[in-house]
Amino acid sequence: MKPVAPPIAPSIPRATARLQLHADFTLDDARRQLPYYAALGVSHLYLSPITQAKAGSTHGYDVIDHQRVSDDLGGESALRKLADAARAHGMGLIADIVPNHMAAHASNAWWADVLRLGRQSAQAGTFDINWDAPDPLLRGKVLLPVLPDPYSETLAAGGIRLVHDAQSGTSYIEAGGQQLPLTPGSATGDPATLCAACDPGSAAGQARLHALLERQHYRLAWWRTAPDLINWRRFFEISELVGVRVEDEAVFNAVHALVLRLYREGVLDGLRIDHIDGLASPGAYLRRLRRAMREADDARSQAGLPGEGYLVIEKILADDEALEPHWPTHGTTGYDFMDQVGALLHAPQAQAPLEQFWTSLSRDARDAPAQLRDARHRMLARHFPSERLALVTALARIAHMDARTRDWTQPAIDRVLTALLAAFPVYRTYAEDGGRSPADTHWCRIALDQARAALGDASADLRLLDQLDHWLGGGTPPSESATAATSATSTTSATPATPATSATPAMPAPAAAAIPGADSADAPDSQQAEARTLALRRFQQLTPPLAAKALEDTLFYRRGPLLSRNEVGSSPTRFTLPLEEFHALCAARARTHPHAMLATATHDHKRGEDTRARLAVLSEIPDEWRRTADGWIARLAPPGPPTPADRYLLLQSLVGAWPLSLSPDRLSEQPEAVADFLGRIAQWQEKALREAKLHTSWTDPNADYEGAARRCIEALQQPGDGQALLRDIGTWALKIAPAGLVNSLTQTVLRNTVPGVPDLYQGADLWDFSLVDPDNRRPVDYAERAALLAESNPSGTLEGDATDATAPLQEDARPDVLAGHVDTPIATDAQAWRSGAIKQSLIQRALGLRARHPDVFRLGDYTPLAAHGPRAANVIAYLRRHDGRCVLVVAPRLCAMALAGYAQGKPAQAAAYWEGTRVKLPADVDADMDALRDVLSGRRPSVNGAGELALDQLLRDGPVALLATE
Repeated sequence: MKPVAPPIAPSIPRATARLQLHADFTLDDARRQLPYYAALGVSHLYLSPITQAKAGSTHGYDVIDHQRVSDDLGGESALRKLADAARAHGMGLIADIVPNHMAAHASNAWWADVLRLGRQSAQAGTFDINWDAPDPLLRGKVLLPVLPDPYSETLAAGGIRLVHDAQSGTSYIEAGGQQLPLTPGSATGDPATLCAACDPGSAAGQARLHALLERQHYRLAWWRTAPDLINWRRFFEISELVGVRVEDEAVFNAVHALVLRLYREGVLDGLRIDHIDGLASPGAYLRRLRRAMREADDARSQAGLPGEGYLVIEKILADDEALEPHWPTHGTTGYDFMDQVGALLHAPQAQAPLEQFWTSLSRDARDAPAQLRDARHRMLARHFPSERLALVTALARIAHMDARTRDWTQPAIDRVLTALLAAFPVYRTYAEDGGRSPADTHWCRIALDQARAALGDASADLRLLDQLDHWLGGGTPPSESATAATSATSTTSATPATPATSATPAMPAPAAAAIPGADSADAPDSQQAEARTLALRRFQQLTPPLAAKALEDTLFYRRGPLLSRNEVGSSPTRFTLPLEEFHALCAARARTHPHAMLATATHDHKRGEDTRARLAVLSEIPDEWRRTADGWIARLAPPGPPTPADRYLLLQSLVGAWPLSLSPDRLSEQPEAVADFLGRIAQWQEKALREAKLHTSWTDPNADYEGAARRCIEALQQPGDGQALLRDIGTWALKIAPAGLVNSLTQTVLRNTVPGVPDLYQGADLWDFSLVDPDNRRPVDYAERAALLAESNPSGTLEGDATDATAPLQEDARPDVLAGHVDTPIATDAQAWRSGAIKQSLIQRALGLRARHPDVFRLGDYTPLAAHGPRAANVIAYLRRHDGRCVLVVAPRLCAMALAGYAQGKPAQAAAYWEGTRVKLPADVDADMDALRDVLSGRRPSVNGAGELALDQLLRDGPVALLATE
């Protein structure tokens, strides 16, 4: 018999599975899990960054070599083995890439070359460095804020040393845990003699070492100097990550050479772009990348591989913000959907009482927008002062070029700019292709209105605000000259021009007096266009980290009426989402980005998808929850700090993340389980308190406050009142846990059936009660998952050993994910709910359905269905249809407590809730109901004479239904 060729993975994924790679979970480890993911129905593994990262990296975003597959992960040979094995299973690979930044570490050869040669380095233009910083001690140097103490103290303590490696014959500066290169010719003579002469053990040695350091192209500094002095663009406020000028064509080519080659050769099938908003010109970048991928498609076609590779971007969208329509991308990585489905499961009537309760605990009556503005002001003043002042300098330069604006001073510009930045409602604008888009104009108008309100009746400031808006509009200078237009768009076109020299400063020069004509005449239009382009770029690269750090990493840790609504991609003002709006957003995605990712858990989430689903139940019983939580706050020992608000956040985390396996009545018999759980909670608490920046912070830890907070957790393990309180918390958590699981199944079925590509985060195929990283990146128990899948699907195929990391993989194993098993109901007993097998089975059935009817999900319409009867407001129902085939989905919302019986082995009790409630089918579907079957229960639905489905029958065994054409 002629051998059957392995199936080819489609260019658009059916479903992805995100895996976090590191030294303890390598590419070979990922390869061993292919049989499991193939049997589950996943079509593509979605890998965290695969390029060489800094030694010991656990996430891969601190890249030191874009041109090499990480040795820690197994290198390129391991990646190719993974790709070959994936292909044998009909699967493909998508890689997360990091074009925006690299590790600012001496092990990064590009960065080390800059440290060694300064602005004369061939890599000087690779990084966003201002070689002409305002501080004279930094002119021509790179700030290295790596010292644990002030420079002089570190020098005197021997924390900086000149070292010679006899084996390699090189000398270097040892400081901040790095081996920093020396400028050629700066250290001459016998190395041993020189090292001895620069020994910091004596005053003379310190003086000679200091003199040597002064001759380097970098300035060693205390880590605390970074916010005020940093003269290179960082990733957010992380001084270990340096911004890359990927807008430069040569830099783009160097950064993408490896991944584009791997795509061309069929090793990779798609890319996920990290932090698109950090790039100077996201639209131009995506056009260049898509063009490069299309050029590689010819080689892929010759190899029998699909072209038009999958391309998605990490992008946070605000409420009512849409992805730029002209960007050549399949969509976002799914934070928008994660927010939408979460808001859908929160009852609107709970918002007011929960916010009132929070106000009483926090003693802060300001609304969320006001608190967010406060957080933004803190970030601008204390975390991004250097970036803010660099932008002020850039704008002052523009002002001094024109006699009409030369009187605007830097302090005035700083004051007004700060008001504008604090009010900015979205991550950034994209005024890179000849000016603002209509969307940019809309968001800027909102920011201007709020900035005007903040500035009050200061007429001069209001006039300056309008001037700043004009300068930052992305258009040409007033003369509209062709020269200015060409200059203004040259760095944002589809093929940005390479700078004339690699040493071109990336930030504007600070001194207005150095600009020709600044004192006596208007500057030439070309200079003004260049200055405005640079200022706009600085503005557009400052607003994203400001937005992220102020909201996600400050406000969401200091304000918590209900923590399930404090998530990446969420809005502090959107507590709930009406069903009609959810349907409209799904229909819009089907029209504009039908292949965007759909996520409900990520490596960056603050709470696992099932933790959030459980906390959402509290919105159904807000008054009962308030009374209960209020009593617990008073019982938390010892008295005093932490504040009632911080105690409330702790209680929410305990309730939301309480493990299903931890019995409150047997705490004394499970000391290790209790200690493990509370240890995870303590780890979350430290991070949450420091991110909130109210009573402690990462930069200035308050040991007393943190100790008091930690003692609240420790007291819960003590016999007596502490353990009694822990038992009460656990009892309450498990009381609402079944309802939370019902919410989880709604979330799961929606993610796998609405328009888009479902993404499964590692481990979330069973219940995921994780907290923020590193808790959400714990090892996954694949043996448990493989066993449950085999048990729930005995007629399926799961070849290869997914339990033994050392066992050989059967490379030709191809589990038949198309096998329907629709005649076999999924297990819905209490044990299947406890173990998570019901969630896993739902995922497998849904993904199998996507495999059997790919066009229904890729091309199909999205049609909401109306419900009638007493529970009509609690039903989500819709059809996906294409070319005579259809899929019908029915799920509950805002009634999880009433449906808890499903998860408690009492389905008949839960199903009675639906008595009298019906879903109306379109006439053409009603006429063909014999062709529909529920892939979860295996039953065919019955329809009454009015073309309606009775939900107490349809949802007889479980809270969700998934029907499809046979």
